[in-house]
Amino acid sequence: MDKVNILGVNVDKVTTAEAADKIMSFFNEDRLHTVFTPNSEIIMHAYKNAEFADLLNSADLLTADGIGVVYASRILKNRISERAAGYDIARLVLDKLKETDYKLFLFGGKPGVAEEAAEKLLKDYSGLKITGMRNGYFNADEEDKIVEEINNSGADIVFVCLGAPKQEEWINKHRDKLKVKAAMGIGGSLDVFAGRVERAPDIFCKLGLEWFYRLCKEPWRIGRMMELPKFAATVVIKGKKYKQEQD
Repeated sequence: MDKVNILGVNVDKVTTAEAADKIMSFFNEDRLHTVFTPNSEIIMHAYKNAEFADLLNSADLLTADGIGVVYASRILKNRISERAAGYDIARLVLDKLKETDYKLFLFGGKPGVAEEAAEKLLKDYSGLKITGMRNGYFNADEEDKIVEEINNSGADIVFVCLGAPKQEEWINKHRDKLKVKAAMGIGGSLDVFAGRVERAPDIFCKLGLEWFYRLCKEPWRIGRMMELPKFAATVVIKGKKYKQEQD
């Protein structure tokens, strides 16, 4: 699979549809596969943290969740054709899961969110099988119990929605214990599935302005958004070094 090295993070050059197909192929192999979907903020965190960069690069699938990552690939002249956001990939996977016997576990969000998400998903995707739900609030001494709960549910895939970098670190920490075939870290997707958070209208997503829509809805994000210009500047100044290492 073709990749582009963006500040030390090897992002797969896949479309949303290709990513969903790849995830479905994981069910044919008897091991855990990890799926992470970094945006520019997460890649900047990895740029400053080599251990986290290694964690991301260990994924079986690493997609560009954010228009900033797509633009970075263009700056590096190794173009990613489109943004492949975790939420959008998950939607396609759900559409495929409903036609199979594969089972899903939902993990994350505030108490009650996973249950609300499950209720809506079961209505939207007739035939979908959700075998367990767990909120994302827990202490360190509860983690083994959560892994056991996921395993005992008989799930084949788990959506881990704890936010980055917590979800990636949690999946990596327990990768040798989890019996699912795929674990996807998809941030706040459960809140959207549950209807608690509104997704940006399609026109904003197509124009790469979902970040602007979210900022208007949630002004407190302004501090996090300041990472975007830092990311762009770092790609321009430092990006070629990583591209040369990849070549």
